[in-house]
Parts: sequence; C-alpha cells; structure tokens
Amino acid sequence: MRMNRLCKALMVFQVAAGLSGLAVQARAADPGKPDINRGQAIATQVCASCHGADGNSAGGAYPKLAGQHPEYLVKQLMDFKTQPGAKQPARNNAIMAAMAAPLSNQDMVNVAAYFAAQTPKPGYAHNKNTVPLGEKIYRAGIAERAVPACASCHGPTGQGIPVQYPRLSGQWADYTVAQLTAFTQGPGARNNSDPMHTIASRLSDSDIKAVADYIAGLH
Repeated sequence: MRMNRLCKALMVFQVAAGLSGLAVQARAADPGKPDINRGQAIATQVCASCHGADGNSAGGAYPKLAGQHPEYLVKQLMDFKTQPGAKQPARNNAIMAAMAAPLSNQDMVNVAAYFAAQTPKPGYAHNKNTVPLGEKIYRAGIAERAVPACASCHGPTGQGIPVQYPRLSGQWADYTVAQLTAFTQGPGARNNSDPMHTIASRLSDSDIKAVADYIAGLH
C-alpha cells in the first residue's frame, strides 16, 4: 500500500444526550438528497447538547462537526451501528450507538449535510514547545518509523479530501489525542480504519500530543 494512502479518519461524533421522544420522521421528498432543514431538527434535538447547535462543540470531550465532509459524517454514524454479520460496531461507543441506532440512512444524510454547511470556528495550538515536532509529523511524517505525513491525506491546512479523508483543521487537541489513542488499541476501541491503526501504532504518546496540538491550530 502506498505511503500516502496510509491515512484515513481521525475524528468525529461522540454524543451524550438522550434520544427519548425523538422518532425521526425524515422522509425527504426526494429520497437520497439531503434535507438540511430536517438535518437541523435532528441536530437541535439530539446533537446540540454535546456538539453545539452549529457543530462547534464547547470543549475537547466532543469533536467539532461544523464544516466536516458530509460523506465522512455519514460513514462514522454507520460505523457506530453493528452491521450485518459483525459482532460489534467498528466504532465502539455505547452512547453513540444509542444515538445512531434510530437514525435511518436518510436521517444520517440530512444531519450530516446540516453540519457540513455550518462554519467551523478556528482552533489554536497551545504548547509552543511542541509545535515544531507536531509540524514535522504533520508535514513530513517520521520516515524511520514509516509514518507518512498527515498532510498527504488531510491536506496542508487540514481541510481533508472529501469522501476519503476528514477535515482536521481546528479540531480540539484533546479529541484528536483520544482518537489517535483509540486507533492504537484497535478492536474494542476504534477499529474502522486499518491505515490509521497502522499509523497510530507507530506514534509515541508525545508524538500524538504534539501533532494533535499542531492540528488544533491549522487553518
């Protein structure tokens, strides 16, 4: 596998708010096409308490979703569901499993389109001492450990490549650290990207913290 293909997904979706009383009745007039208004209704009733009404969460416990590629958001929601033939979901999170379970495919398309249309708020790097290391990993990788540059998949400013790779720019460092750590653990944590499992397993804890802080300041 080519080095620049060894990247896939770092972030997205971890909600903690009940779905009680919400039987999402989103059947768009033209099935398959996103209905942003219905997506906003789902976001307001289900997602806002953790991710913010506009997808800009208040802290690193929950990822920013504003401006994220809609295809990526849909995939992550699907990965929180146990698929036919599987023993557990690709992303193992009891809270998000409960949130995603009632959503139809159309619901997921709608809410993803809504968050994708929102304007992400910029983030900032906080540790000036680790910025050089974080920048090196992000832009050049670590050749001696066969770690590719994050930029080769997620872009020089962290905008990602639609459909394939998520937007990282401005994401909370704490969230990125948590997801990279989960990728190192594989099954039972986050097992929905073989490339990211391979990459993260080659990073030290200090590498992860440095590159996550650097990503928070990308714009």
